[in-house]
Amino acid sequence: MVDEYDFWLCDLDGTLVDVDPEYPRDVIGDVGDRLGVGFTDRDAEHLWYGMGGVRDRVLDRRGVDPERFWETFHEVEDPIARAEATYLYDDAEAFLGSVDGPVGLVTHCQQYLTDPVLDHLDIGDWFDAVVCCDDEVGWKPDAGPVELAMTDLGVGYNGHVGALVGDDPDDVGAAWNAGLDAVHVERHDPDERGHCVLGDHRIQRLDELH
Repeated sequence: MVDEYDFWLCDLDGTLVDVDPEYPRDVIGDVGDRLGVGFTDRDAEHLWYGMGGVRDRVLDRRGVDPERFWETFHEVEDPIARAEATYLYDDAEAFLGSVDGPVGLVTHCQQYLTDPVLDHLDIGDWFDAVVCCDDEVGWKPDAGPVELAMTDLGVGYNGHVGALVGDDPDDVGAAWNAGLDAVHVERHDPDERGHCVLGDHRIQRLDELH
């Protein structure tokens, strides 16, 4: 399947990398302490991964304003600590090593968090373009971040055929909105998400793309 596409775009968190399970619990716990809220380990998992749009339900149940939650979250989280808690999925290197063409990264992870992760894992040179979503660039599922990555890769809309692989429905939407094929990698039990995610291809491991 890899050879069917001229270029690939990848999501980062949950697709190529993830964090040690204790890390979200510690961070969300600290956020809860500052807000005077007792988040459970289950809450922490849901708030971190946001599967099935459950974040808002957790915050509503705990009586926490979402804007205040994220402000506090960003005050608490340390980029270096996050990088040191991040690990590379064992199928990521095999997949990206098999791609004979440009590879870009399109992530919701902010630049100040992305750079330490790439440095810590020594994978920055795996990518020919890195786009971090923000209010100016846009947020997946908008096509803007994907189109920017395509421009940086020099592929644009000039007959090149590309795909975007990610673990979230927003990745699928971003791919389709930009006219690319979408590959959904299911890193979590679909029962946890509460629904299946459609895509042009659905996989459980990236090495299934070989």
